[in-house]
Amino acid sequence: MVSKTLFGLLAVLFCAQAALGLTIISKSEWGGAAATSKTSLANGLSYVVIHHTAGNYCSTKAACSQELRNIQSYHQKTLGWADIGYNFLIGGDGNVYEGRGWNVLGAHATNWNSKAIGISFLGNYNNSKPTAAQIAAAKSLLATAVSRGQIKSGYILYGHRQVGSTECPGTNLWNEIRTWANWKA
Repeated sequence: MVSKTLFGLLAVLFCAQAALGLTIISKSEWGGAAATSKTSLANGLSYVVIHHTAGNYCSTKAACSQELRNIQSYHQKTLGWADIGYNFLIGGDGNVYEGRGWNVLGAHATNWNSKAIGISFLGNYNNSKPTAAQIAAAKSLLATAVSRGQIKSGYILYGHRQVGSTECPGTNLWNEIRTWANWKA
């Protein structure tokens, strides 16, 4: 009975994501390592923090998967974190990639991890401009986060530079997100 219930819940979740036009590439699909530990993140969060990885831009699923593995390795092996720092990442291919995922505390913005989900665009957005596909994917991810109850419908969206001393999320992405409905100065 439990497996049928779980299957049904997964089917509903998949359909809800498909209805919103969102497919999330799972960590296992991009070849990610398991987290060494996980801390729960509450629902009903009031904030979202947008980042860029400031690394290599990728425009194919294969290239983005490799970049994700590189970032995760750096976060886990060099920084000693439990997992890749972000909840989700968005590739130049327009795909959303699972990082820590839903309801898992991230390591993306000091003093904000427990009250925000972290979404990072793969690449350096001082150099690159986000594509229409990336923007659409990010907005679909945010809509899904609201529909799941992960964030409140009146959430506040910040660029990393608003909550930390950094250029992140890069000038081009910063200029883009400042036009989004939930961005606040």
